[in-house]
Amino acid sequence: MEDNMGRQLERHTNKNHHFGLQAFLIALVTACVLIIPFIIFDGGVFYYYGDFNVQEIPFYQMVHDAIKSGNLGWNTTTDLGSDLISSYSFYLLGSPFFWLTIPFPSEAVPYLIGPLLILKLSLASLSAYLYLKRYVRHGQFAVIGGLLYAFSGFSIYNIFFFHFHEPMIMFPLLLAALDSFLFDKKRGIFAPAVFCACVVNYYFFTGQVLFVIIYFLMLVFTKTYKFSIKEFLLLAVEVLTGFLASAFILLPSVLGIMGNPRLNTLPNGWDALVHSSPQRYWLSIASFFFPADMPAFPTFTPDSNCKWASVAGWLPLVGMTGAIAYLQLKKRDWIKKIISLLIIMAFVPVLNSAFQMLNSSIYYARWYYMLVLMLTLATIRAFESHQSDWGRAVRWSTGITLAMTVLIGFMPKITTVTTNDVETDEWSIGIAGDTRRFWIYALIAVVCILGFVLIFKKFGFHTKAFYITTTITLCFTILLTSGFIIGSGTAYSSTIKPIKENIINKRDTIHIEDLDDDSVRSDFYECPDNTAMFWQIKSINCFQSSVSPSIMEFYDSLGMTRDVASRPETNMYGIRSLLSCKYLFDYMGDDADISKSFTEKDDKTKMPYWKFLKAENGFRIYENTCYIPMGFTYDSFITNEEFDLITNSHKTEAILYSMVLSREQMQKYASVTGYSDKDYKYLYSKTPEKFTSKVNDYSYDKDTYTKICKSHADNSCSEFKYTNNGFTAEFDNTDGNENLLFFSVPYSDGFTAYVNGNKTDIEKVNNGLMAVYIPENTKCSIEFVYETPGLSTGILISVLSAAAFAVYILSIIIFRLIKKRK
Repeated sequence: MEDNMGRQLERHTNKNHHFGLQAFLIALVTACVLIIPFIIFDGGVFYYYGDFNVQEIPFYQMVHDAIKSGNLGWNTTTDLGSDLISSYSFYLLGSPFFWLTIPFPSEAVPYLIGPLLILKLSLASLSAYLYLKRYVRHGQFAVIGGLLYAFSGFSIYNIFFFHFHEPMIMFPLLLAALDSFLFDKKRGIFAPAVFCACVVNYYFFTGQVLFVIIYFLMLVFTKTYKFSIKEFLLLAVEVLTGFLASAFILLPSVLGIMGNPRLNTLPNGWDALVHSSPQRYWLSIASFFFPADMPAFPTFTPDSNCKWASVAGWLPLVGMTGAIAYLQLKKRDWIKKIISLLIIMAFVPVLNSAFQMLNSSIYYARWYYMLVLMLTLATIRAFESHQSDWGRAVRWSTGITLAMTVLIGFMPKITTVTTNDVETDEWSIGIAGDTRRFWIYALIAVVCILGFVLIFKKFGFHTKAFYITTTITLCFTILLTSGFIIGSGTAYSSTIKPIKENIINKRDTIHIEDLDDDSVRSDFYECPDNTAMFWQIKSINCFQSSVSPSIMEFYDSLGMTRDVASRPETNMYGIRSLLSCKYLFDYMGDDADISKSFTEKDDKTKMPYWKFLKAENGFRIYENTCYIPMGFTYDSFITNEEFDLITNSHKTEAILYSMVLSREQMQKYASVTGYSDKDYKYLYSKTPEKFTSKVNDYSYDKDTYTKICKSHADNSCSEFKYTNNGFTAEFDNTDGNENLLFFSVPYSDGFTAYVNGNKTDIEKVNNGLMAVYIPENTKCSIEFVYETPGLSTGILISVLSAAAFAVYILSIIIFRLIKKRK
């Protein structure tokens, strides 16, 4: 009976049914039905919540406008300033989807995000199909596999991170290109795949490199592929040329993020072998048996510290049933072995971190899409195998699902509640983070198992009816589960309303004459992150993790941790004047929480030296009465060691009182700083406690602070202007002594400075910012010219690699022609 069904399907699939086109179009229609209603509901823009709203949308629009204006170097609207390529190559610069927005006007970019997401999901299905089709006899199963991969739990979870789908698209193509090289003997196809994968996203590429190595070794060790030294050397040539060809974007990116504190933590001790939170093991299992959880709102394991970690992998409708059926087959092939190895790597922290170059600063499972593709492959292979024991597989899948449901849903929990200083224990049932969502997830998982069982019981696996019914049911499941997850995210979002009504494309509604002045920065109090980026104005606030390392160094010196965002607390009021922050915006929409207002009940602002200016477009706007324009001089200087003597609570004021320099800088500019070895002999001796610093005499009262700020303002640049490759300034020092002119711009090796046309050393001062020497009694024209570090070298390497690849291809062609003639 089974053989007859197999022959029946064989006759059907021998015809040209354009399965690749089906994989794309079915996914396209499904994605349109899923996404378009949300676009219509929110007035044309697809919103979600969290990072999607406040990072992905403004990043796209801001970088789009920067490129169209020719500003490819130093970007002034990213925090205090940062290199464009190194800051955004991770997010979008390597994405072909971003470049599709370039022909459109700026105002249209937010409206393109939804259609681009639809296109990404569709292409993910197609790319998975192109890889999977090699491993199945019938193209219909590869179509189903494409849909499972494109709308997997990992894919839906990471809509939150809009730039994660590009690597998902490239990964199956990378494997398909490798397979083509190994099994079809096609040359010249793997190098472009390596190049594209690296350019699209260098972070994900590091994990893909590890997987490809594992994949290749597994094929060799299982004798699926017969190893050949000659082919291996050719493969190495393609890998090397493809990788080096990406240097134009890779080298600037690597140089730009070196020093980022998020990248310098290696696995250590038991933490390398055992997860610090046992709940992570439960989450890793649940992520493949239940629909995707929501980033920032964990349901299954609320205390696993896995927010935003991308722990998700559920295959809609089929779940783990198909993969379990395949893993239970007696035949031990490379697919089973690689899945087993990946599962082990998921449970061992040091192996998990290997997919991000052993960085253990934070737990991420952002390589799970690789495991998802392998589970998808196992599932569709199980569809074709007549030896699959589906009854056994269903029992295992159902048993694990129900066991986790019962344990999480009914586990007793004791919570200590304090009432009137009296502690009491309260009992409750269930340990899920959100009980309602948990039971919805559990119900969906169980119903999907039941539905899948009914389909294959009714139609078997080797019929056209199975393909059609499974595809329709699968699409319906995708719409139901993904719609619920996206809808939940938009319901939880607190940023959609202010962004839609008061922020996006609303810059023209703010009427402040000098807001766009290059010498003016703004502060945003309790506003949606990156509001300034939406308006493309300079700001001290920024939610972006790959900014200049000098910014991290600067905030760290002040006692503030700067990891993913710059959000100075109100007790750091001195930093506002130092960074030329003139305006503060306090969002006060119709439903804003008045308790979070910048003004307290007694009309006193939460930071001193600020006054109310006006209310406009849902914002209350304040002005800094101690504003200092960009570019000013100091008359007092201290060493880093002296600055360390100051308590963190006063560092943001003290850094205004004296410029902070290294000992070598103090010596280099002794005529300016007044440094002498005699005065500092104790500080750098074996008895530093005998040293008496001027910081001990600092007074942090209101009069001193306002006097210092006024002095800096009086001795600031008369003109400051950003250019497409740096900035220029004018400083009148005709009546002054030689000095160091300070700019609150992050230090970078890419800057070159000129004072009156003469090249001048740039000094890293104030723990991460810049200053240049200006001569006495001179009117100074200052120019800072920026060139992205590593860009010119990277372009040269890319050109040479492309030339080498052309020679390689030409050699292959000539060799084959000679061989053919012989």
